[in-house]
Amino acid sequence: MEKHLKRNSFKGSLGFVLAAAGSAVGLGNIWRFPYLAAKDGGGLFLVLYIILALTFGFTLLTTEIAIGRKTKQSPLTAYGQFKKKWKWLGVVACLVPVIIMPYYCVIGGWVLKYFLAYLTGQGTALAADNYFTSFITSDIEPIVMLILFLGASAFVVFRGVNKGIESFSKVIMPALLLLVVAIAVFSLTLSHTDSNGATRTGLEGLKVYVIPDLSDLTVKSFFSTLLDAMGQLFFSLSVAMGIMITYGSYVRDDANLNKSINQIEIFDTVVAFLAGVMIIPAVYTFSGIEGMDASGPSLMFISLPKVFAAMGFAGNIVGCLFFAMVLFAALTSAVSVMEAVVSSLMDNFKLSRVKSASIEGIIALVVGILVCLGYNIMYFEASLPNGTTGQLLDIMDYISNNILMPIVAIGTCVLIGWIVKPKTIIDEVEKSGTKMGRKRLYTVMIKFVAPAMLVLLFLKSVGILTVI
Repeated sequence: MEKHLKRNSFKGSLGFVLAAAGSAVGLGNIWRFPYLAAKDGGGLFLVLYIILALTFGFTLLTTEIAIGRKTKQSPLTAYGQFKKKWKWLGVVACLVPVIIMPYYCVIGGWVLKYFLAYLTGQGTALAADNYFTSFITSDIEPIVMLILFLGASAFVVFRGVNKGIESFSKVIMPALLLLVVAIAVFSLTLSHTDSNGATRTGLEGLKVYVIPDLSDLTVKSFFSTLLDAMGQLFFSLSVAMGIMITYGSYVRDDANLNKSINQIEIFDTVVAFLAGVMIIPAVYTFSGIEGMDASGPSLMFISLPKVFAAMGFAGNIVGCLFFAMVLFAALTSAVSVMEAVVSSLMDNFKLSRVKSASIEGIIALVVGILVCLGYNIMYFEASLPNGTTGQLLDIMDYISNNILMPIVAIGTCVLIGWIVKPKTIIDEVEKSGTKMGRKRLYTVMIKFVAPAMLVLLFLKSVGILTVI
């Protein structure tokens, strides 16, 4: 009880919702969601994503936040509070953000570089074919940008739950949402006539995005789209990496957990959808259907700068606003990833916040520098089980996202669904006196549907399931 009383907590539900939504709204929403939507038939992907958000996503999000609030512990120690033999799951859950933080800060440094370049009027240079490659393979600049981005993230975490995370989220998240809406609206007003005389508009690109293309739909392609939507949702909501358990542990017992979870779901889904509205109409207008094949870094750092350059003078302004928005999204996610590790060190080893944040900051810096060097003096290529080829950053991303996170999620479903029972979570959600509206759905999902879907996702991620 003494440990519970000393633990910091969010001052209000708004701070918690914005912090959790800030964690969920990250680079994955911006550079992966639009690509998958374009690849998987537009509207069909969107419909499946929304259905999964209300079922699969709701289940995992509710479980982790409730685990955090019930135990008042971070992931490293929370699972052991239920069953001592399951403490290993907390170790794996804590390992995920430890691996993610260094390379996420490297990518955050790339975003910072592009934002500063647009801010200083260098947008045309960014559209050159070899600009991105030249930048990430250079010796010093990526490391400098890594240090600046990591320093900004660490500054927020050092300030604590209220003065740091909560205050930061209340300023950054509204600004992020305004930028997303503004850029999305602008994207719909675009029009461009190419060298062949063909004119394309942003509104035509919107139709490509939202109207289902069922012309080539087969059972195999449907299940492929379903797994893509589930995989995107899985990573988008920041589940299975200890973050939601950590933030849940800072929620007061009298807070309406059910309402907060619904708001986080809505916020994340709306921003993910608007990310598509920002990107797909713009890319379609200037590059056509064939320009929508890019995803990840190639979309953000190569394809989009070319689109902004094609806009003329306005492109530099739009590019600056776009990368400001991406920088905000990256910072809120990086803060949450770092906090999951810092909170775990504080709970398990009884260290102060300053010591815990310093340890995690040093680990992220050292490993982050190695990731930067992985594109020049330490460059190598490795074949991954899912059929892709990557460098050190890609290997770390694969291990954390494709192996450890599914293991954590499957283990959580088994622990809650079959050992401690779903009623434990339902009672926690209803503790403030409000009824959990989807409790029957939750029980079925946590015991049967979610673990089965996660196993399929895991088998696909490691290259075992190739027929879908």
